[in-house]
Amino acid sequence: MNRISLPYGIDNFETVRTSNCYYIDKTGFIKELLGEAFSVNLLTRPRRFGKTLTMSMLAEFFDIRKDSRALFDGLEISEDQELCRQWMNQYPVLFLTLKDVEGNRFEDAYGLLKFVISSLCIEHSYLGESDKTDEDDKICFSRLKSRTGDVTDVQSSLFLLTRMMNTHYGKKVIILVDEYDVPLAKAGDYNYYEEMLNIVKRFLGMVWKSNPYLQFAVVSGCLRIAKESIFTGANNFISNSISDTHYQNYFGFTEEEVRMLLEDSGFPEALPKIKRWYDGYRFGEKEIYCPWDVINHVRALMQNPGAEPENYWIDTSHNNIIRRFIELPDINVNDKFEILLSGGVIQVRIREDLTYDIADTSEENLWSILYLTGYLTQVLPEDLPDGMKMERDKKVLRIPNEEIKSVFSDTVKAWFEDKIEAEDRREFFREGMHDTVGRERVRAV
Repeated sequence: MNRISLPYGIDNFETVRTSNCYYIDKTGFIKELLGEAFSVNLLTRPRRFGKTLTMSMLAEFFDIRKDSRALFDGLEISEDQELCRQWMNQYPVLFLTLKDVEGNRFEDAYGLLKFVISSLCIEHSYLGESDKTDEDDKICFSRLKSRTGDVTDVQSSLFLLTRMMNTHYGKKVIILVDEYDVPLAKAGDYNYYEEMLNIVKRFLGMVWKSNPYLQFAVVSGCLRIAKESIFTGANNFISNSISDTHYQNYFGFTEEEVRMLLEDSGFPEALPKIKRWYDGYRFGEKEIYCPWDVINHVRALMQNPGAEPENYWIDTSHNNIIRRFIELPDINVNDKFEILLSGGVIQVRIREDLTYDIADTSEENLWSILYLTGYLTQVLPEDLPDGMKMERDKKVLRIPNEEIKSVFSDTVKAWFEDKIEAEDRREFFREGMHDTVGRERVRAV
């Protein structure tokens, strides 16, 4: 067994590199991103597939305040010296994550959003002291920093920060927003969706709607919120999802990368089990392993070479949506779930642009959520079962691996059983009421 340092639970690129952690090189993504030339780039992938680490990598590469040459030394992107000369540490960067902007009440989530904005202002406190930035902007900046700003201040905060950074540096700003859809997902769970949408669509929308201070934006999340809700007015906008072939190698591990990791850690014989449990996700035309699972299992093998695969990935962030589907009285998908659990496939329509307030209003949306969040994966035409033909505007889906099958077996199936029991109880009480009413009528006669 070879002792390597795994980046367990680390999603900060600088920490991974300076701690000498094992890193599978994904820096080629930078060159492909810059080759796109879109102003707003939305990247949607399931949880635990490396989105945050990728966003952190971008921040380290572009941020004008840093010298990142040592971090990228020896990696693929460093081979393109001209690109590095033009882009590495050449632009002001505003990097934020909305993963913690949540709560049971709107007031709680809104308070956390103000905290995120305040933290950004503290990180860029030089803007409040710069002799180049506007005095009125500094006053608003001070309110945001101290969390005393009003709703208008909050909604316009990112636009204000890009303007101040542009003025200070004399360069346009790169904006990186990680987990942009978490506030709306939680708002959908706790019934304050419209209130949060009203904040978020202006908070983010003002940044990419005719913003003269924006170089480009990269936005990551699990779902593409319908363009009418969040990305209205976004100029030169592109969305990249698990259905797209572009960037298909950059989120998650390919089989070649997993094989290399297992060789380097001394467990090459573990590949067949890891493949059964953690492979099977289809991004574009590429079969992808979940990196979170692979790293967790290799870590377990390093502690105990006889360790068996376990369920490391349960996407609790979308469990509430799925359970709400199952509890709806007019949606009955038991048969399709039984087909999936038996190793079969289903053919359904998929919507890739959803809003969290309508996510649980149709069966089509259920399959869309399960597909986009990693519970189900696409079957390519050449892999269809004998006799099955691909229908227009539909995708053929299956459970990707043993781990997700265990999630369905242990969790989703139990929810269906709860629903059936509840329906049986309701039917029992209805019949009891009918009997009681009948006896009362007989006595009355």
